[in-house]
Amino acid sequence: MSLLHSIARAFDRISPAPIAYAHCDIPCGIYDPHHAQMAAHTVIRMVDLINQLEKPGPNATPEQRQEYANKLSRYVLVKEQHAEIAKNEVRILWGDYFKPDHLKTFPDLHDLVWKSLKAASKARQEINLPAAEDLLKSTNEIATIFWKTKGLETTTAKAPYPTERQTVYPKMK
Repeated sequence: MSLLHSIARAFDRISPAPIAYAHCDIPCGIYDPHHAQMAAHTVIRMVDLINQLEKPGPNATPEQRQEYANKLSRYVLVKEQHAEIAKNEVRILWGDYFKPDHLKTFPDLHDLVWKSLKAASKARQEINLPAAEDLLKSTNEIATIFWKTKGLETTTAKAPYPTERQTVYPKMK
């Protein structure tokens, strides 16, 4: 090992470099709001499943109580993970894709992104169907703007998922 390498390793132990995370370090130019929308649908679905769970009554067996606790735990975990996925995907679009020219064309974009991140936080923190629906609404609004920046019109249709909520899709030319 060279002296220079030893010195660099010593500095790294004293003051390690922070880990950098990025959607793409190239940059790849591949962005899409679909993952945020899918995550929002998943949050809605998990809230629906949580609300449909039957709480075990006073005469429930230990196995019934355990099954309830297991399902509830899994649904809450997935809901929280997907709310965070939605936040991350919106952050990627905001930080890496949207440019100052987009803000000139869509002056409410900054506020929309902020509201979307807040909606994702609320959907993550609570078992709250209106909050989950707000998250989907804001990701749909971001999707509409995103596709307009690509020169594509959008259409809104009922999603083919159990949530059956309206989702924004690009119209292909």
